[in-house]
Amino acid sequence: MTDASVSWTDERVELLKKLWNDGLSASQIASELGGVTRNAVIGKVHRLGLSGRSKTAPATPAPRPRKPSPPRPAGPVAEPIEEEEIVMVRPEPIAPAIDASPITFAEARPSEVAIPTSQRVTIMDLREAMCRWPIGDPTNAEFRFCGGRSITGLPYCPEHAQIAYQPAADRRRDRKLMRA
Repeated sequence: MTDASVSWTDERVELLKKLWNDGLSASQIASELGGVTRNAVIGKVHRLGLSGRSKTAPATPAPRPRKPSPPRPAGPVAEPIEEEEIVMVRPEPIAPAIDASPITFAEARPSEVAIPTSQRVTIMDLREAMCRWPIGDPTNAEFRFCGGRSITGLPYCPEHAQIAYQPAADRRRDRKLMRA
C-alpha cells in the first residue's frame, strides 16, 4: 500500500519519464521511486501518454540448432491384412418382411381385429415402417410393439392412429361425458 503523503511531484514525474525511457520495468521504477506500486507507475505512464517508450532491440540469442529426434510410431503397428482374410457377411433380416407400399391417414379405418402375436415385435426388431404402439408393461419381458404396417409419416398403424389421433371435437365431447 502506498503512503498517502507521497504524491507525484514534478521531480518524481521527470524521474519516472527518464527511467521509463531508459527501459526499466514498472516494478523497477516503483522500487527506484519508493512509496509507489508497480500499478501506480503503470497508471501514471498511461496518463502521461508514455506507453510508446523507446525500445532498444534486446540482444536475442541465435537459435540453437536442434538435433532431429528419431520418428516415433503413431500407435501400435498392425500387420497388413491380406484381402483373403476379409469376409463380407450379409445379415439375415430378423423382422418379418413388410409391404412397403404407402398408406395414407385417409385410408386408416379402425378395426376390431386383435393384433396377432406373430406380428408383435421387440424394440430390437422394430423397423421404420412398423407400428410403434406399445403393448404390455415395459418392465415385463413379454413387452412388445404392434409391428403392423404404419401409416406413411406416422408412427402407428391405422388402428392405433385412430386411437392416438382423435379430432379435437371428439376429445372435448369425451371430457364432457367424463365430468357428467
